Amino acid sequence: MTATVNDAQADLDFCAGALGLRLVKKTVNFDNHHVFHFYYGNERGLPGTLWTTFPYKGHGVRVGTHGAGQITTTSFSVPAGSIEWWRLRLSGRGIAVRDLPARFGDAAIACKDSSGLEFELVGAARDERAPWTAGGVGPDAAVRGLHSVTMVVRSPARTLELVTGLLGFTKVNETDGRIRVAIGSDAPGRVIDIVSDWDMPQAVNGLGTVHHVAMGVATGEEQRKLRQELMRLGLQVTDIRDRCYFESIYFREPGGVLFEVATVDPGFLIDEPLPTLGHDLKLPPWEEPYRTEIERGLPAVTLP
Repeated sequence: MTATVNDAQADLDFCAGALGLRLVKKTVNFDNHHVFHFYYGNERGLPGTLWTTFPYKGHGVRVGTHGAGQITTTSFSVPAGSIEWWRLRLSGRGIAVRDLPARFGDAAIACKDSSGLEFELVGAARDERAPWTAGGVGPDAAVRGLHSVTMVVRSPARTLELVTGLLGFTKVNETDGRIRVAIGSDAPGRVIDIVSDWDMPQAVNGLGTVHHVAMGVATGEEQRKLRQELMRLGLQVTDIRDRCYFESIYFREPGGVLFEVATVDPGFLIDEPLPTLGHDLKLPPWEEPYRTEIERGLPAVTLP
């Protein structure tokens, strides 16, 4: 998951400080090296745990509009008995917490960050992923990774056709206006909720909105084959982009949501060791000659 946020320090304070996620990579937006790209996740930043942000404060980016054709909510998986602990932790940091009705049997609470992004913490009883524990968040409460994402479309039929066809998801549950699909199993980290709402305004990207959701693919060869199939279906797909830690393609599904398909390898350990992931600013090789200029233009930040 990748979102456009406002202030870089506020983003670190919320994601690493309040939620206790690990900053696994501090780099720059490869399309704009004057903007940070923060990657948060578990210890190694494994697929299914990654939440990433572009802090665009001071760059003239307008506040976005939540709406159709967009990921509107990001849900993190926490242990089933930890919801009350999280309510107290977030409230104690001045973050407003809202109760949610149980969804598909799981208790949840909701909150927003300072940029206006919508988050949920979902109490999941079947999440065996090892969490990152730091900053006063112990193993009985720590975030395990992404639980699910909620995307809004005006009509779900063609979206469902794509995700349950070529992309290999399976419909696993449904309630009024919400269809849950999952890949491989319906375990946390493998789930997308598709909400249909004809009256939702059209989404506009900007501060406080999710830019895209990424799905992992095992190899570059599988990625190339998928790209060819997407193009055969008439979808506009980018060329393969080198993101140093993975290679990516991007396309909009029929409902307008931007999807990324990224290779799992080579991963985040190619340029710094596991104990110090996220400590230093890492630049792609083609930006290294401009390091001094880039560092001068980025805001000063401190990891909580």
